[in-house]
Amino acid sequence: MPRIAPNGLSEAEMQSAATSYNLHAETITTGSLVDLPYHILQKISIKFIGFTEYAIKLPSILMGIILGFLLILLLNRWFKSNVALLASILTVLSVPFLWLSGSGTPLIMLVFWPTLLLWLGSKIQGVKRPRPLYCFVFAFALLFSLFTPHLPYLIFFIILFTLFNPHLRFTIKQLPKIPLIITSIIILGGVSLIVMNIINRSDVVMELLFAKNFNLGDFWHNLKEAFVPYFSWNGHLESVYLSPLINLATVAIAIIGVLSTSRGFFASRNSIAFYFTLFTVFLSGLNPSSAMLIIIPLAILVAHGLRYILEKWYGLFPENPYARVFGILPISIFLGVIIISDLSHYMEGYRYNPSVASFYSNDLSIINAKIDDGSSLLVEQSNPNLAFYQILEEKRNMTILNSMPNTLDNDIYSLQKIDNLPENVKLSRIITSPKTENSDRIYVYTVNNN
Repeated sequence: MPRIAPNGLSEAEMQSAATSYNLHAETITTGSLVDLPYHILQKISIKFIGFTEYAIKLPSILMGIILGFLLILLLNRWFKSNVALLASILTVLSVPFLWLSGSGTPLIMLVFWPTLLLWLGSKIQGVKRPRPLYCFVFAFALLFSLFTPHLPYLIFFIILFTLFNPHLRFTIKQLPKIPLIITSIIILGGVSLIVMNIINRSDVVMELLFAKNFNLGDFWHNLKEAFVPYFSWNGHLESVYLSPLINLATVAIAIIGVLSTSRGFFASRNSIAFYFTLFTVFLSGLNPSSAMLIIIPLAILVAHGLRYILEKWYGLFPENPYARVFGILPISIFLGVIIISDLSHYMEGYRYNPSVASFYSNDLSIINAKIDDGSSLLVEQSNPNLAFYQILEEKRNMTILNSMPNTLDNDIYSLQKIDNLPENVKLSRIITSPKTENSDRIYVYTVNNN
């Protein structure tokens, strides 16, 4: 995963790294608690591995691995093992899942928590005597998911469902009393912490329920921005997302899944796919990046489609085991082509497609490789990622300047080209990057002793 992740950091990843690095104990009382669990993981990663692209992306990579296993376990609850495994492989090796797992932002938690809750819920509901451990883990997952933007809507629905479902109410009453009381106290404490944070910072409720600077009039525009990458087949969309995010073959299998389950629409797995699709559309209107939640219903529909294809294929050879075995070869080739094309599309597109690659910066890799510790780096005050570069002051003992000084004693590295230089300063060399126009990225200015 680290080698095939997008080469460089997006602006959202830089902002996430800066937020995680500046996370302190007093943040719990004075700062924003939005995406707190993820930022804690990212801060630990940066602290122990160093300030590198890999450390920034590592939490998402680990969560992506866990999420992949959760998808297998979840689909295995509803489908046969072979269908669950194939559908999970197609989902995990799809472009949106690979991007999500290689992006150092908390967005992956928007998919992780619902998947975990769905699997835990499937282990609890419909079982006469569910294990108390699943119930307690489910409760803590509910608590931690409250820190993720937009998931309070899902939690509210789950709580209502629990209150109105007699089986779940009975299950809760049967749980051991002392662990239940301790769990309830911890959850109430966590909810109280979030409420206090909302009271102290009014912007937190906007981030959790809507999005920063959200306007109701932007809803339809956000929807268009969210789903254009999924259906833009020319590959020239100027966006951080590589289009198309989902290939036509996977879409075709999902459509087969929809058609094959039209009669059994009210089965639990079908209704979950339908309601999660509606939920994804709703959240995408609030925040375009929330469209990544489509991974969950897509995985379910792909599993339905594969189940239908395999059943029809096996139905052609009901009495001939050899024909059934050799007949699976075309299906294997078909799935292999989908997987290879998705991997190739992802690996090559995020590196060489100019419509996407320019949205990723490899400044951090260049600085770590080309600039010595203790050097001076010029970053203008207007740079939206100033907080990201300021981390270098502590991690690399570098001096971050906001303007060119009148006198210069040592070399200065600058992210911007300076036109009006002091008399004793000259541009000595340029460090290049394939991510920028004309390849110029960092300008080195030295004292002119002549």
